[in-house]
Amino acid sequence: MLPQALENVIEALGMLPGVGPRTAERYAYYLFKTSPKVAENIADSLDNLHKGVKFCPVTFALINADEEMSPLYTDPERDKTTVLVVEEPLDIYAIEQTRGYKGTYHVLGGAVSPIDGITPDQLHIQELIRRVKDDNVSEIIIATNPSVEGESTALLIEKMLHEKNPDLKLTRLARGLPLGVDLSYADQITLSAALENRTKL
Repeated sequence: MLPQALENVIEALGMLPGVGPRTAERYAYYLFKTSPKVAENIADSLDNLHKGVKFCPVTFALINADEEMSPLYTDPERDKTTVLVVEEPLDIYAIEQTRGYKGTYHVLGGAVSPIDGITPDQLHIQELIRRVKDDNVSEIIIATNPSVEGESTALLIEKMLHEKNPDLKLTRLARGLPLGVDLSYADQITLSAALENRTKL
C-alpha cells in the first residue's frame, strides 16, 4: 500500500495523455526522491499556467495573459492578407521553426470528428470567414493534419469559404512521402497525396 500523497500524484499524472499507470508511478517516484525544489517548480508552473496563458481573440493562438492579441498578428512585418489555418495552437510553432512564413495564422481549435462529438460549430470557422472580410485576405493556406478528420475539416473549410468568397485563393500545404519512409509503411492518405502532388523530374 503506497502512501496516500504518492497515490494522489500517480493518479494526477495518469490523467495526462500517453501516460500509463507504470509511467505515472515512475514520474511520481522520481518527483519524490529528487530535490523538493524540482517538485515545487513544477507545481508553481502548473499553478500559473491558466493564469498566465490565454487565447488571442483574433487568431486563437496562445498568448501571454497581459497581451491583447498575438504578436504574430499585430507585427507590422506580418502579411495579414495571407492566413495559414492550423488545427491546434502548437502547430503554429512547427511552422515558425522554418522561418519561411511571413503571413498570419488562424487556429481552428481541433478538427471535425463526429465520433468524438466535435462538430463544425465548435471550431473557429465562422471567425475565419469574418477575418477574410475584416483583413481583406487574399489567400488562405489550409494546413490541417493529414488524417481523416483533418482532410474532412479542410474540405469543409474550402466549401464554406468558397460559398462566401468565390474569388478567394485557397491553397493547401503540399503532402507526400517523407524522406526515408518505405512505401509499404505509408498510409493511404499519404500515398494518395504523394501521387496527387507528384513532380516532374
